Amino acid sequence: MSDHEKTLGELKERVEQFTQSRQWGKAHSPKNLAMSIAIEAAELMEIFQWVESEEAWDYVKDEVIFEHLGEEMADIMIYCLSLANQLDIDVSHIIEDKIVKNGQKYPLPD
Repeated sequence: MSDHEKTLGELKERVEQFTQSRQWGKAHSPKNLAMSIAIEAAELMEIFQWVESEEAWDYVKDEVIFEHLGEEMADIMIYCLSLANQLDIDVSHIIEDKIVKNGQKYPLPD
């Protein structure tokens, strides 16, 4: 599947099915999910911890590192979708709203 073939709603449903089938509901409180997002983000940052910015671009060419990057990003996004499911947040709406707010805060250069 690619980004163009799967909707955000479908991904949220897939995450919901996965977590429900494992009975993780009690453990997936908003606090725990927010903490898990931060932990996984730290694991993503750790990949780049001791490299220069230019060297980080080379990670795309390294299959093992690139796969690891994808796994950490997936963990972050899965926890974000889980949090959205728990709090009944429309992810598309909040992203669109934030882009509008960011456009006001950071207008186009003259």
